[in-house]
Amino acid sequence: MREKIIEILNEICPGNDFENETAIIDDGIIDSVISELMEEFDVQLGVNDLTPENFNSVDAIVELIENAQD
Repeated sequence: MREKIIEILNEICPGNDFENETAIIDDGIIDSVISELMEEFDVQLGVNDLTPENFNSVDAIVELIENAQD
């Protein structure tokens, strides 16, 4: 799942080091990514999920998606 998320991020925002990025939402990168993640992983994310803590790193996104799939 981690690799797929990095692939999605790189498709939407090429040229970033998502392996080490820790401010994805703060840098404004995440705006285009949310709907793509919901479609790819067949999950629904609500307004309460859209926090910096859930999107500032790939590991945080993986955890969010895993929790949404449960």
